[in-house]
Amino acid sequence: KLNSDEFQACLYFAAVFQATACGIHYLASVFLVETPNFVCSVPGNITDVLYGNITGSSLESVLPVIKPVGGPLVVRTSEGEQWELSRCRSALRINPQDFTYDFYGNKTMKDCSGNFVYDHTEVHNSIVTDWDLVCEKEWLAKLCQPTFMLGVLIGALLFGDTADRIGRVKILMITSLCQFAFGVAVAFSMNYYYFVVLRFLLAMVSSGYLVVVFVYVTEFTGSKVRTWTAMHIHAAFAVGVMVVALMGYLVRVWWIYQIILSICTSPFLLFCWKFPETPFYLMAKGRYQETQALLDTIARFNGLECRLKAEDLLEPMKTENGKALLEKEEEERPSQPEKKLSILDLFCSRRMAVRTCTVWAIWFIGSLGYYVFSLGSVNLGGNQYVNLFLAGAVELPSYLVGCFAMDRIGRKKTCAPALLLAGVACMLIIVVPTEIESLAIALSMIGKFAVAIAFGLIYLYTCELYPTVIRSLAVGSGSMMCRVGSVVAPFCVYLADVWVYLPQIIVGILAFIIGVLTLLLPETLGKPLPTTLEEAESLGSNPRKKNSSPVNKDAGDGMELNQHEAKA
Repeated sequence: KLNSDEFQACLYFAAVFQATACGIHYLASVFLVETPNFVCSVPGNITDVLYGNITGSSLESVLPVIKPVGGPLVVRTSEGEQWELSRCRSALRINPQDFTYDFYGNKTMKDCSGNFVYDHTEVHNSIVTDWDLVCEKEWLAKLCQPTFMLGVLIGALLFGDTADRIGRVKILMITSLCQFAFGVAVAFSMNYYYFVVLRFLLAMVSSGYLVVVFVYVTEFTGSKVRTWTAMHIHAAFAVGVMVVALMGYLVRVWWIYQIILSICTSPFLLFCWKFPETPFYLMAKGRYQETQALLDTIARFNGLECRLKAEDLLEPMKTENGKALLEKEEEERPSQPEKKLSILDLFCSRRMAVRTCTVWAIWFIGSLGYYVFSLGSVNLGGNQYVNLFLAGAVELPSYLVGCFAMDRIGRKKTCAPALLLAGVACMLIIVVPTEIESLAIALSMIGKFAVAIAFGLIYLYTCELYPTVIRSLAVGSGSMMCRVGSVVAPFCVYLADVWVYLPQIIVGILAFIIGVLTLLLPETLGKPLPTTLEEAESLGSNPRKKNSSPVNKDAGDGMELNQHEAKA
């Protein structure tokens, strides 16, 4: 069986390899915009430093131990001046008698005016230290990630729709090339504004690739392995997160770090232009001759004799008077203009409208819960690089469990309990005493584990719920809702200032409600991919009349074409 799937396996592993780049670029900003400890600088040479009962002869020797919310640093210059330094202000002591930490005399307050001293113990260089994005410019640093997520949102919708119009392969090639080009260009940004614009464009193409690659591998694999292939893309994304943590630890200069991350997946560019278009897309566009040529190529590559004809992939009723589709292609194409589809087709009926709203809600809560749990992990303490590495690693077992559950009990019966479990975990965190930190951490990991399962399977579930003609658009619009959730997540975390458990309550309630709504969706386990809106709408309706023959069933299962020919 492995030998008869060599063609699809090569395409799959190449596509998944590039998906790692998406995880890299999504999380790269964690260290690009990292803000180390810093204080205002002072005129003159510093000879003595006090911080509580800690003494030193330079700011650099004391900065690693100061706390952002602690007291000021007290310094004495070679001219005899004494200054109290904080992050954004400095105070000159008037006529001090002794060099002590506490001073009760008069002071002259001054702004930093762009002069700062940074702690370079862990962060040698970041865009924050290079462009002084602190104090009154701190909002610029905080704007980087929301701007990136806005680019992800736009890219998901734009490229998802475009892939349905011009093809999956063209989008994969364009986005892969642009990922490399924009990724390297970011490292050579001359100022903050160039940096933000290039990161925005990088976000668009990274999101575009991630959306379209799910559709691509789904349409090239059969139902027996479709679950694993889709979930493994998520695993590749998680590997990208771990690569970011590793590179962040090894390389502490932001522009070198960015270049290395950008070239990690560059070998993909050498062979992505050889990718073929998917048979599903070619058939949906009426390009039957190209479909037949692709079937012949796959058979030759796998060492099989191709006896399957392109028209065999469609239902018998779609050929008139026994006339082959290949013969009719040229004469029918001019008289049948292609129907323009839009996002409104996701709401073409009441059933499809309810389905789309529920699917979008799963995308939203999956992203919202994922980032609320992830942002909360920064409070775990310890090494930040290890924490980020573990944050990526913890996703891998969730996808493994999700794969087994999806193939055995179904997509719906995996997604709904996962969301319900995440909701319960959120509610249990509320009642955990603050002194039992280990239990709160364990519940947080359970919540993230459960959310990752739902978040991982929704890509594949969406592909199976919608027909070929709008499949990329459905995944793209769902990914758009996902990015809305990622943008909302930081604001949800900020609500902890109102009440420490408010973010968990919001995620828990939403996850529980959406988990219940998920039970209303149709099951797609073992079902062929729908090719028309009518087939998609009929999912879950249990029609008595079965129109598909065994041959069509195998064809509908994606690229189980080679097994079919081997049996023949």
